[in-house]
Amino acid sequence: MKKPLIVQKFGGTSVGSIERIHTVAKHIINAKNDGNQVVVVVSAMSGETNRLMDLAKQVDSVPTARELDVLLSAGEQVSMALLAMTLNKLGYPARSLTGAQAGIVTDNVHNDATIKQIDTQLIDELLAEDHIVVVAGFQGINEKGDITTLGRGGSDTSAVTLAGALQADECQIFTDVDGIYTCDPRVVANAKKLEVIDFPSMEEMARKGAKVLHLPSVQYAWQHNVPLRVLSTFDTNPGSLVKGEECQDAVCGIALQRDMRLISIEKESLESLKKQCLMLGIHLWNVIEHAEWVDVVLKEDAYSKLELVFKDKIRNSGSVSLLTAVGLHVEGLVEQSCALLSEVAIDVIHVSINPQSLTLVVEPESVDKAANVLHEHYITSAKAIDCLEKHAFWG
Repeated sequence: MKKPLIVQKFGGTSVGSIERIHTVAKHIINAKNDGNQVVVVVSAMSGETNRLMDLAKQVDSVPTARELDVLLSAGEQVSMALLAMTLNKLGYPARSLTGAQAGIVTDNVHNDATIKQIDTQLIDELLAEDHIVVVAGFQGINEKGDITTLGRGGSDTSAVTLAGALQADECQIFTDVDGIYTCDPRVVANAKKLEVIDFPSMEEMARKGAKVLHLPSVQYAWQHNVPLRVLSTFDTNPGSLVKGEECQDAVCGIALQRDMRLISIEKESLESLKKQCLMLGIHLWNVIEHAEWVDVVLKEDAYSKLELVFKDKIRNSGSVSLLTAVGLHVEGLVEQSCALLSEVAIDVIHVSINPQSLTLVVEPESVDKAANVLHEHYITSAKAIDCLEKHAFWG
C-alpha cells in the first residue's frame, strides 16, 4: 500500500539559522515517522534575498533580469543544502534538488515566472528509495535552460504546484504564525484563528493584502483541489486548513493593504495611463471615475516607476491604505461600514464592491483603528451573538 505523501514548505524565518533548521528537521522527521513520504520546499534564509538584491544594485541599479535570477536563486540553494545535511546527520536519508533538478519548468519571464509543468520522475525515484526530498523554492528553469524565479513569495507556489503534480495528500505551509486569522493579530488583538477557511475566501483575502499565503499558491491549490494547511514552525497546533468551495460566514475576515497610492489625472489621460502601466507591468487596483477627472489606486512602489514617465499628467497624489471585508454578504454592508467609521471620525475616501469583498480606501493613519472597529462589529460581536443563539437552541 502506497504511503501518504505530504509536501511541507518552510519560509525564510523558519530556516533563518542553523538552530531553526534543526527545528524544521524535527517537523520533517515527525511527519516521516508518522508513515508519510515527505517532500520539502524551502525559501532562502531570512534577509538573504534582500542581501543578494543589495549586492546586485551595487553593481547596477537596474540589474539584467536573467543574471538577477541566477543570483537570487542561490539563496534557496543554501537553505536546501543545509537542511538536507541536517537530515542526513540525524540519520534520515535526504537529497536536495534545485528547481531545475526537480523538473520545474517555467515560462521565459525572468523575475516573475509562471510554472508551466513539472517532471516528477526524479522526485518519484527518490521517494521510492525512501529519501526525504528537499527542493529549492522560488525557482525553476525555462525551455532555454535559463534559471528563472517566481517572484516574492514564490516558494509557496513551488510547494503547492509540486503537491498538485505529485498528487500529495496535503500541502503544509510552515510560517512564523500558527494559522490563518480573521485579521492580522498584530493589528487586531482579538483576531480569531480559523480552523477552516474556504478557497474563494482565502483567495480574496490573499488578493486584498493578507500575506499569510502567496496568491498564486491559493489559486493553484483551489484549481487542483490540493488541501492547504498553514502551521507554525515554532508551535505544535494543527494550524488552519484551506479547503472547500463555500464560505460559511457573512464576514469571515478583514485584510489590510498598506503602501498604496491614490493619484488623480485628467479623464482624457486614462487610456495613456493604462498603456504605460501595461508596458511597465503595473497593476491598477482601482479606477474611480469622476465628472472631469479620474482617481487611480496602485501600489506605492509601482507609483515610483510610473512617476518617472507620467509625472507631468498627475494632478495630485497621496498615500492611502485599503481595508477589505471578505465574506458572503459584504455587498450589503457599505452604508453601515461607512457609518461605523464615521462615528470614530474616520473618513472613507472610496468604496469598491466585489462579489465576495468590500474594500474601503482610508488614510494610512486610520487603517488600524478602522480594522479594529469593523472586526469588532462584524466578526467578534457577530460570533458572540451566534454562540449565544446556539447555546440557547441547544438548551
